[in-house]
Amino acid sequence: MSDYNRDQQEAIRMIRRFREELSASDRAALARRIDSYLEFRADVARFQAKAFADVCTQKCFASQDSACCNREGIATFFADVAINVLLSSDNEIDALLQALAEDRGGHKCVYLYEKGCLWRLKPIVCEMFLCEHAKKQGFAGRAASAQEWEELRRREKEYTWPDRPVLFDELEALFVQAGHESPLMYFHRSPGLLRVKACSHLRQNPVE
Repeated sequence: MSDYNRDQQEAIRMIRRFREELSASDRAALARRIDSYLEFRADVARFQAKAFADVCTQKCFASQDSACCNREGIATFFADVAINVLLSSDNEIDALLQALAEDRGGHKCVYLYEKGCLWRLKPIVCEMFLCEHAKKQGFAGRAASAQEWEELRRREKEYTWPDRPVLFDELEALFVQAGHESPLMYFHRSPGLLRVKACSHLRQNPVE
């Protein structure tokens, strides 16, 4: 098993155990915490369906030549995995673990099957990726669509860019405080994201 698959598998199992140990009230509180993010993702999905469904289906999925689903090319955040596991049924989680364990290689993402992605809620990197062909076709003569997309990209940062308290960082912290660790915890491991958080802290708490 590749390091990529092992890291994904361990994160899924860890989060599943964590979910099972939560009380009903704690699980409900966590669900409320991600509500606004799910609303954002629903808005992105509606926009994608309206502006790009035909373009992407014809260019990538039907031809099985997807440029955005390359093998081990998806940078999944720990929060991506956590939210997906929290939303998924046991059968859906088992399907993810089975795909990772039975992976036979190839040039496509381990989670990409004939009927599409196995995730209940795809990683944010996948959802927000648009190739140049898609943007050219989807935005041609549609200035309003291009503006709507830029607004969605701005909203994405409210959950993923830690120059302020953001959901993805908070979810990692929840597991770190519970004694868990994962290579996917980029908000606590990535030098770049740690610098963003440090600079944000200095701006909010300037040294006199």
